[in-house]
Order: sequence, then structure tokens, then C-alpha cells
Amino acid sequence: MSDVRLSSPQGRWILFTTVLGSGMALLDSTVVNVALPRIGEDLGADLGALQWTVNAYLVTLAGLILLGGALGDRFGRRRVFVVGVLWFAAASLLCGIAPNAAMLNAARALQGAGGALLTPGSLALIQASFHPDDRGRAVGLWSGFGGIGAAVGPFLGGWLVDGPGWRWVFLINVPLALLCAPVAVRHVPESSGGRAEGHFDVFGAALGAIALALVTYALIGAGDGSPLVAVSAVAGLAAAVGFVLVEKWRPDPMMPLEIFSSRQFSAVNGVTLCVYAAFGGFFFLAALQLQVVVGWSALAAGTALLPTTALMLLLSARSGELADRIGPRLPLTVGPLLCAAGVLLMLRVGPDASYAADVLPALLVLGLGMVTLVAPLTASVLASVDVARAGLASGVNNAAARAAGLLAVAALPLLAGMGPEAYRQPAAFDAAFDRAMLLCAGVLAIGAVLAAATVRRPAPGCRRPECRSHGSVAVPPLEADPRRGSGAL
Repeated sequence: MSDVRLSSPQGRWILFTTVLGSGMALLDSTVVNVALPRIGEDLGADLGALQWTVNAYLVTLAGLILLGGALGDRFGRRRVFVVGVLWFAAASLLCGIAPNAAMLNAARALQGAGGALLTPGSLALIQASFHPDDRGRAVGLWSGFGGIGAAVGPFLGGWLVDGPGWRWVFLINVPLALLCAPVAVRHVPESSGGRAEGHFDVFGAALGAIALALVTYALIGAGDGSPLVAVSAVAGLAAAVGFVLVEKWRPDPMMPLEIFSSRQFSAVNGVTLCVYAAFGGFFFLAALQLQVVVGWSALAAGTALLPTTALMLLLSARSGELADRIGPRLPLTVGPLLCAAGVLLMLRVGPDASYAADVLPALLVLGLGMVTLVAPLTASVLASVDVARAGLASGVNNAAARAAGLLAVAALPLLAGMGPEAYRQPAAFDAAFDRAMLLCAGVLAIGAVLAAATVRRPAPGCRRPECRSHGSVAVPPLEADPRRGSGAL
């Protein structure tokens, strides 16, 4: 069914439930960083446990999200979306009542698996349900409302942490899910990709998730000197090699390796790894810096980070239009350099930092860099493959972006010399934060050089993304498969 009009009551219900469902996952990606110091204090967790609070979610989300989209195509997008919403809510409840850090992080991993089911389905339902004449506008509204949710996320997270407590960062998902699921069942038409044949690449998905989990464990625990860390590193690399081999020889792989035969696609994914690694590391540490070193409340720290999201909401569509005219090479070169400059300005943020003089200029420059590069990055990914593989290309690119952020959160504290108790020692954390910002700026500069050397203007008439406005600075944008209606994030 693809003839629902956006102006109809059913069309408005479809838009409402898809925004609400994807918004739960988006909120969790933006509010948890603000809550980390209070979580650590309440549960007696060290920095490594706080890293896992972020990464346990990302491991399962990044490892299973392509499989989640395939499940929706096979068994029905609405059905898998509703299962994902309820799964996410149940895992959120477990997060909210977790008595210790180990239980919290196990629940976070379950939450990521639920996100892998509901996130691709939200955009896929829009693609499959709306009349072609309304589809572009529906996707734009979905993206815009998602951006508003991303903007509200840090503020809401800070308010919850300082008010009813950090557990409500997770518990708030339960009533949202109890509203979202019945609306989806009642008003959203079922659809599928019509692919009842073939087998799921469960083995490939499992190997990918295991590789990410083991490498992350090795990076977070590297300072301990435990033999288990070395074993995990070797096993993680072996799982990564196994994943590549499975995807190479399997007849219906989750990630066909021949897509990387496009030099442009490989180059743009290299830029993606650089910029989203820097973004993931920056936003993880910046929320801690503003609370641990500067001494601000969670609400103040969350509010302080809003300018980057506001700039993305206001200007990303114009950035995409400019890149259409001049080509992506210049934006993808200048954007990371602007981001690097913004990150370096954060070196001024210390114990006596002023928001207007120190924090705001850094975030404005960083936000302008993000505006410059994010929309052209999406367009370049889609332009680098034929139209039939646009959904796959977007899914691979977004999985790469999430994996980059995941590994950055694991590796950056190690590389910057942060010990397990660093976030309880303001002076030590401040010094390590400065080293981490230098590393982030260096990675962004590498991304700029890579873009300048490899990215070229796409061929005339290539497909442009329908989702032209991007509001979230913590996660990559989405794009749907025009052939099957399957979305990926």
C-alpha cells in the first residue's frame, strides 16, 4: 500500500508514530552523555563502565541494524517496527531499574538490539505507505521533527538528571512506547519487500557485532594489562576477518563487498569514518568536561551543546543545495577543517570557562563545519552507486559512522591517558581532555585531506537524497531504498 496522502488523518497518524518511534532511539543517543557523571556517582562506576554505557548500545545497534531492515522486508515492516518499539521500551525499563553498572550496560545492549529493529522501519514505513507525490515531503517532515527531537535531547536529559534523576532518561521511553505501538497497529498499513526467498545473513551480522564488541572491550580495558585484553583484541580482529570472508563468499550477504569496487564510495566512507569518529569522541568527552571540570549542572551542560544542533536544523538544506551546485569535494574538505578548528577552540574551556567567550565560539565553529559537510556526505554516498543500491549504500555508510563513533569512545580515553578515575579528578581530566581534542582535530584533518584527494563531482543525473535536512549531530542521517522502501540508519 503506497497511496496514503499526507493530508489525510491516516497520513498524519503514520507520520506521528514513525517520528515517535525513531525519536525514542534518537533521544537515547543524545541524552545519555549528559547523564554519565551522575550515573557514575550513583552506581560507583569507573570511566570504563561509563564508556560501556555508551558503547554497549552502539555495538548491538551498529552490528544488527542492516539485519533489522531485512527482517522488516521479510516479515512486515510494521510488525518488526512494533516489536522493536516494545523491545526498546522493555530494555529501557531494565536500564532505569538497573542496580549496578554491569546490569545497566547489559540492558543497554538489549536496547541497541531493539533500536536495530525499530530505526530502519520508521523511514521504511513512510516510504512504503505514502503516495509518491507526498513521499518527499513526508520524509522531510520526519527528518525535521527528528532534528527537533535531537535539539531537545540534551536539554531534556539535563533536566531529567537534575530533576527526577538519571534513571528517567531511560524510563521516559516506556510511556512513549505504550503510545507509539497501539497507534502503529491501528493506523499504519503493513508492507513488506516481497522477498520470501533466501536466507538471512545472521552469521555475518553476529560476526560483525562480535568483532565490534571484542575490539571495544580490548580498547577500554587496555590500560589494565590483563591477558584477557590481548586475547580479546586478537579474537576481535579474527572475527572481523571472518566477517569479511563470510560477506565475500555468501550468495546473499548482508554487506556485498563488491559495492566497495566504487572508488568514490570507498573514499566517502573513509571520510565518514574520520569525521564520525571525531564527533563520537567529542560529544562523549565534552559533556563530561563541562560538568567535571567547568562545574556546570547536567542541565547547563546539555543546554550548552544546543547551538550545533540548531545550526544543523537551520542550514543543512542550504548546504546540500550549495554542494549540488559546486560539487561535494570543497564542502567535504572545508567542513572537517572547520570542525577541527571548533574542536581546537575547546582547548580554552577549563575551570573558569565562560559560556559566551569560550564554549559558544567553539560550538558555533564546530556546528558550521557540520553544516558544511553532513548533507554533501550523504549525497556523495548515494551518488557513488547505482540507484538500485542506494539503500544498501546508505545502510553501509551509516553503520560505518556508528562503528567509528563506537571505536572512538573506546579508544580516545586510552590514547589521551585517562585513567579509570579520571572523571572524578578535574585537573587530570582537563589535561587529558586537551590531548583528546588535539587527537580529534587531527582525525578531522585527515578526513579533509582524504576528501580533497579522492572525492569527485558525481555524474550528471545521479540520485540525490530525499532527506535533505539533518538535525542530529550525534548520529548520521537516514535515506531509504527507493526500490524496496527499506530504510537504514
